[in-house]
Amino acid sequence: MRKVFLGAAILTAAFSVSGLAQDRYGPSEGEWEATLSGTGTSDNDFDNHTVGLSGSLGKYVTDNWLLGVRQSLNFADVEGGEDRTNFATRMFGDYVFDLGRWRPYIGASLGYIYGDNVNDTFAAGPEVGVKYYADRNTFVYLQAEYQFAFEDADDADDAADDGQFFYGVGVGFNF
Repeated sequence: MRKVFLGAAILTAAFSVSGLAQDRYGPSEGEWEATLSGTGTSDNDFDNHTVGLSGSLGKYVTDNWLLGVRQSLNFADVEGGEDRTNFATRMFGDYVFDLGRWRPYIGASLGYIYGDNVNDTFAAGPEVGVKYYADRNTFVYLQAEYQFAFEDADDADDAADDGQFFYGVGVGFNF
């Protein structure tokens, strides 16, 4: 009889541990992440607006640190000026907090903006967001970035006050 109870206890513990593993949401160190989002921007006076698509690919170098690259394509409607299409390629680093299904994050990006009717320039700035995991590997997210453009490191200090806000809503996958 003891062997039956011991066997039942071991099986129950094994199923409980496997159930806990399935309840874990989000990535672990070494996993990749890909996202796709719709984006929008407004200048600090909300006179000029941009809409576009953005995607990213990153790798978790620890359970909480995500490093990657983000690519954006934007169409701008400029008040009193010529409409334009531009691209932005940025490297980013985010610290992702593990709160179960909710994964808020904070980070920074650095990259380059280029395209039609825009001045090709460097861009940098902070970013914040939150991910909500629908299952172990699939999430929806909201993100906000503040980016400022500069020609060289000497211009970066002055340019920080004249940046733009970038917003994104999207979906992501870990693999």
